[in-house]
Amino acid sequence: MESRFRSLVEAGISVSSELSLDAVLRRIVEAAAELTDARYAALGVIDPTGLGLERFLVTGMEASLQEAIGEEPHGRGILGVLIRDARPLRLPDLAKHPASVGFPPNHPPMTSFLGVPILLRSVAYGNLYLTEKRSGEFTQEDEDVISLLAAQAAVAIENARLYESSTRWSRQLESLIEVGNALSEELELPRVLQLVADRVRDLIGARDVFIGLPAGGRLLVQAASGDGAGGVVGQELPERSKSARVLERRRSERVDSLIDDPEVEQDFARRLGARTGLFVPMLVRGEPIGVIVAHDKQNGDPRFTQEDLRLAETFAARAAVAADLSTRVARDAMARVVDAQELERKRLARELHDETGQALTSVLLGLRAIEEAADPEEARAATERLRELIVGTLHDVRSLAVELRPKALDDFGLVPALERLSATFTEGTGIPVELEAVLGDERLPAPVETALYRIVQEALTNVIKHSRASRVSVLLRRKRASVAAVIEDDGVGFEPDDARDGGLGLIGMRERIGLLDGRLTIESSAEGGTSVVVEVPLP
Repeated sequence: MESRFRSLVEAGISVSSELSLDAVLRRIVEAAAELTDARYAALGVIDPTGLGLERFLVTGMEASLQEAIGEEPHGRGILGVLIRDARPLRLPDLAKHPASVGFPPNHPPMTSFLGVPILLRSVAYGNLYLTEKRSGEFTQEDEDVISLLAAQAAVAIENARLYESSTRWSRQLESLIEVGNALSEELELPRVLQLVADRVRDLIGARDVFIGLPAGGRLLVQAASGDGAGGVVGQELPERSKSARVLERRRSERVDSLIDDPEVEQDFARRLGARTGLFVPMLVRGEPIGVIVAHDKQNGDPRFTQEDLRLAETFAARAAVAADLSTRVARDAMARVVDAQELERKRLARELHDETGQALTSVLLGLRAIEEAADPEEARAATERLRELIVGTLHDVRSLAVELRPKALDDFGLVPALERLSATFTEGTGIPVELEAVLGDERLPAPVETALYRIVQEALTNVIKHSRASRVSVLLRRKRASVAAVIEDDGVGFEPDDARDGGLGLIGMRERIGLLDGRLTIESSAEGGTSVVVEVPLP
């Protein structure tokens, strides 16, 4: 007896040293078999209803034998007796008990039986089942030993649960912080949605997770996580699918069997091989803007829990903020583009009316002067004045065309276009421009060339309007993965923090560079002139 209790103490220490719940349960089963000299031992975990078993761990049987037996027990027969009445049960021949229902095909014969409940705060967590004691029937001493082991096991299970719960909460907190940081730093919505899909899948243990957003009157998958989920990105969720219904009702749903739910679009579910589902709407100010869908919880029971649902709802709220912010930023950016286009149209209209229009009116008057000339000398003088007026008007029209889109930029590239711009600037203002460009033989991508040209153009316009500079320099350098431009002048400068654009075009500069994921830095002071520094990444 002393040796058995020493073994019991050692088994209790071994069980208590495990932190993983699965490892604890496995060690309890093995220890029970060792302490009673039983050929077979099992531990059944009672499901949340308290009426059956959700897990069944066995020792003493080969994996091939368990596979041949087939489906695990659900808690009927003798096993169900301990679920309904959580007291030890010891039988010399379990087949003679009134509740016995026999064994399935391929099951080994079993006679002697000992069952002991594992109680956590007077509530049965599960039961230990021992059969086929090698030296005869189970004794009262066996029952006492296993009851003590069950008491130790209850504490070990509780500790493992607490450890796993704290670890799970820690992972959830880290993931929420990561998503929160992404919302404040990441501008690309697909990246944020992908991060949310990955973290939800990891935390709730789903086989796959995807996020659907409305687009053009349809519900399209915008992000997906899982071994087979990548192929659904860009696909349309059926109009009458469960996802669409959840969006209409604006509340989450947990489906334990997709095939039994009449609202589930069965073809779509079968294509994904889904059995269970979790559907969570993404809400902003109570309005649905998308849905998170998860399929098939892994590692055991495929059904999701209420805790999984609450966790998915937490991340859905973050994803909804990202989607709403992205939509509003896109709308604001579009509004600014439209405003900028309208301002540019007004400026061009004013230029055409005030300068080109007046010049053409003068041409008409010049033609009348020629017609009314009294002698050839007077007609020749009127013709010369008209020729000068037409040349000036042509020059103005060409200048407007260059402002709209310089032909040299399309035909020859950024450097020739900037050389032409600098020459025109110096010719018109008398301010020399020192241009130095080291960009290599290969042309830059067209969007990058256009952005850099417009930035230099806007900076030179600011020099004319605001700086009263006597010198300007423009430097361009191509690096390994980016291109940089520096525009400097020696004018009066300004305070960047105090500028509210004020005609400087700073907002337009920043937005233009922002579209290319570039950086724009402006350094200026009232005494030291202005430096505009731009760096744009190259693909």
